Amino acid sequence: MDFGFGLSPSSAVTLDRVDLSLYRKLEELNPDIRTCIACGSCSATCMAAEYSGMSVRKLILNIQRGADVSKMLSCCMLCGKCTMVCPRGINTRKVILDCCRYFK
Repeated sequence: MDFGFGLSPSSAVTLDRVDLSLYRKLEELNPDIRTCIACGSCSATCMAAEYSGMSVRKLILNIQRGADVSKMLSCCMLCGKCTMVCPRGINTRKVILDCCRYFK
C-alpha cells in the first residue's frame, strides 16, 4: 500500500565507522582539545564565522566525525580572538595551525 510518504536513510553519524586517526594525531599535539566544551564563544567572536561558517568548535567536531575541513581552514584569518575568549584556555590558534599541517 502507498501511504503517500517514504522512508529516507538515516542521517546519523556512526562513529564506529569513522577514521579517527587524524583526530588522535591532533589530540597528541594539542591535548587541550579534549577539554573543549563546545560553548560557542569562539564562534561568537570569529570575524570569519558570520560569512564562512568557520569556528573552532565546528572544526573539532568535524574532525571527530571524519569530515573534510580544508575549506573551513582556508577561511580562518588567524586573528586569535577565539583564543582570547576561550573559557577553557585552549590555544585555538595552535589547533588551527596544526590542523593546517595535516589537513591541507
